[in-house]
Amino acid sequence: MRIANVAGRAVLAHGKEPVDVFEASGGRFGPSPAAVFERWAEFRAWAGTEYGAVQAVPDADWLAGEQVGAPSPHPRQVFAIGLNYAEHARESGYDLPTTPVVFTKFPACIVGPQHELTLPQGNVDWEVELVAVIGAHAYRIEEEQAWAVVAGLTVGQDLSERVLQHSGPAPQFSLAKSFPGFGPTGPVLVTPDEFANPDDLEIGTRLGDEVLQLHRTSGMVFGVSALVAWLSHITPLFPGDLVFTGTPSGIGMSRTPPRFLQPGDELVSHVEGIGRITQRVVGSYTVADPPHKTAAALAGEG
Repeated sequence: MRIANVAGRAVLAHGKEPVDVFEASGGRFGPSPAAVFERWAEFRAWAGTEYGAVQAVPDADWLAGEQVGAPSPHPRQVFAIGLNYAEHARESGYDLPTTPVVFTKFPACIVGPQHELTLPQGNVDWEVELVAVIGAHAYRIEEEQAWAVVAGLTVGQDLSERVLQHSGPAPQFSLAKSFPGFGPTGPVLVTPDEFANPDDLEIGTRLGDEVLQLHRTSGMVFGVSALVAWLSHITPLFPGDLVFTGTPSGIGMSRTPPRFLQPGDELVSHVEGIGRITQRVVGSYTVADPPHKTAAALAGEG
């Protein structure tokens, strides 16, 4: 099953035209994607009965439209995983993590799959990621239960401004990865049963015609089920929450010389069996200097 968000309404991506969930169900579900996630098990049962035999159209023309939004546009929580591919850990100068490295992206950064991006000052980098969307309340579940609480998978970019990320006495991961437009996702959510193996999908990014990242999700240090289960032992997960599962090697910061996004660039990211998202860089802007205190002022406060 393939679910999309068109103009804020949940739709099934089956047939040549989107099927509006609210209208097709006679008002039983929706109309917003969030309303569907809150009743995900009931929705899956209904959709499977009514539309299970209708063939999905992965490359339907309407999926490239400007009205197609993020499959889960207003998540309560957005988790992201660092250093989750061996080659990416090495290019970043780190050993493989023995436990998941977790940070958050602020929900306000989440946008749809076709997005015109204005860059903040600094060095904005790309990180294509497989994103898991949660479909049920989950707390302290075990790994063998994890796929059952995943509504589906989508494509994401964990865009990152590297100057802010590495400024100060400690990294500023969440701030640097949460500027407007820094969490594009889409174009659809695909349920796990649609894949021959949801743990082994091609993932990649290109800038124009140049391939920047190309890997398979089977190269993750911690797979989707391990991440979802472990996060659920720390904090409850809610329907519609997002888990950005990490990026493979090929980021701009680790290149020689380093390379970052510039106005005029077009970044295209894909995951096998889901589709592609496109970010067009249309400009840049200046960010206000952060407040700071001198060493003398801090000493005086002590």
